[in-house]
Amino acid sequence: MWAFLKELRPGQRLSGTVAAIERFGVFVALDEGPDHPVFPGVGFITMPELTWRWFQDPSEVISVGQYITCELLAFDTSNGEARLSLRATQPDPFRQFADHTRVGQVVDGTVTQLVPFGAFVRLADGIEGLLHSTDDNTTPGAPSRTAVEVGDHVSVTIAAIDLQRRRVAVSRPCPHVRP
Repeated sequence: MWAFLKELRPGQRLSGTVAAIERFGVFVALDEGPDHPVFPGVGFITMPELTWRWFQDPSEVISVGQYITCELLAFDTSNGEARLSLRATQPDPFRQFADHTRVGQVVDGTVTQLVPFGAFVRLADGIEGLLHSTDDNTTPGAPSRTAVEVGDHVSVTIAAIDLQRRRVAVSRPCPHVRP
């Protein structure tokens, strides 16, 4: 097993079958790999490396017995396993969104969650922007235009896109601007 793992290189693509799903990650029995003496597979994927998208349960993304191809991140010497990434083999939806969206652009979205400091708005599949409660763009004394409910369809202006932190800030369009 150690000889096999030492031959692997980061970025290498490895295929195998999902052997087990645990609360802390997914074990993969690699096609070319030996059996692990303790774990169900010599490949291991942490939850954040399953997909770019948010999920509550790994069964939303993957299932036992599924055949997958992953990218090798590292050789974990403490556990004797190949650390893998399934999401590295998929296009990054945030980067795609950022490449096709510009600050100042007005887009339509759906309110998905209310938080004490504002609301999250789904702008595209897997992409949400924060509509901060202070980003109102209304005249003083007028009712707040950020008063929204989950499920509301709203027009928002892209205020900022932070690629490094993977965040989008949105605001309500000025009243005189038409989407």
